[in-house]
Amino acid sequence: MMKMIDWAEQDRPREKLLGKGARELTDAELIAVLLGSGSKGNNVVLLAQRVLGLGGTQALESLFELSPKKLHAVKGIGPAKMAILMAAIELARRLKYIERISKKVIRSSADAHGHFYAQLDGLDREEFWVMFLNRGNRVLGIREFGKGGLSSTVVDVRLILKEAISMSATSLILAHNHPSGNLQPSSSDKNLTEKIADSAEIMDIRVLDHLILSSEGYFSFADEGLL
Repeated sequence: MMKMIDWAEQDRPREKLLGKGARELTDAELIAVLLGSGSKGNNVVLLAQRVLGLGGTQALESLFELSPKKLHAVKGIGPAKMAILMAAIELARRLKYIERISKKVIRSSADAHGHFYAQLDGLDREEFWVMFLNRGNRVLGIREFGKGGLSSTVVDVRLILKEAISMSATSLILAHNHPSGNLQPSSSDKNLTEKIADSAEIMDIRVLDHLILSSEGYFSFADEGLL
């Protein structure tokens, strides 16, 4: 088993990446760059190949199914390497999600609910999220702006508008969940919606809807004529 130090410098994953670009590296070589070093008896590329093979295939898609327990089972993968790999996998997952939603056009409350459901389903605390849209109602991004308890959360309207401007968004869809299961908006929900809508209007940004999600379904301010 050749040690990495015995490889020609231009063939070492890190040097190859810097010299030729990331596109020239194999999947295993890219993972090797993340790992940084091998373990006793295994050079870093072999260690990376073993990580790729955990899903029973060398396909990159298998990485999305990896759990810390599976990674820990690979000899040479300790807490530091595991943390790096899990962070990289999560970044890839988020990029994949962003790419998917960026192609979507929101035409109804049901369309918006489909995106927010993935973020808010099953939570035991209240969270507040905002969807940012362009003039064609295509999704520019979805961000969380507040976490609270069972019945309320604090939201900073300034942060929402700052993000909208940075994204060049022309409209917003608000959403939060009710862990209690009750879908009816509270007076606080109505006041917050009005506050965000009025503030956004000053900047020529429209609030198209505010959804309340629970295990019972969802409530749409726009569908109910409250916007």
